[in-house]
Amino acid sequence: MLERKTPTDLLSVGEVAERVGIATSAVRFYEQEGLIASIRTAGNQRRYPRHVLRRLSIINYAKRLGIPLTEVAEVFAQLPPDRMPSKRDWKRISQRWTALLDERRRRLDALQAELAACIGCGCLSLNDCNALNPGDVLAGQGVGAVRLDEDFSDSRPPTRRGPVQ
Repeated sequence: MLERKTPTDLLSVGEVAERVGIATSAVRFYEQEGLIASIRTAGNQRRYPRHVLRRLSIINYAKRLGIPLTEVAEVFAQLPPDRMPSKRDWKRISQRWTALLDERRRRLDALQAELAACIGCGCLSLNDCNALNPGDVLAGQGVGAVRLDEDFSDSRPPTRRGPVQ
């Protein structure tokens, strides 16, 4: 006969990972990052309260939306650490992320318009081309798409990778 667990039982790292559909290493990583917390047994094994399942589900949801873990951490800092996020908590999170996604959508629309104009011209009309950069004068401002970075600047510094050309 299978023993049924009550909702107050603590879960092992393996049980948590299986329930959420992630690797045990991911569970430990999120704990290391302070997004979830465990209780240690006398044998130093991790045990997680069931409300961690909801937090990990929120993390997975945020990842699918492209929301960085730093943003998730900011949201989690506003939640009580000892209980499952409530419907009211989720509404607050959802509204915050809706605004973030609306801003991201606005930026993507602007980028799409910029790309359409650039690709659409076929470089036949360099006088009107937004990518025109005679003598590589923009090289002094750094590598990458300098003008696009200006258009999409916000409080976060641009991430630039790759060799200087």
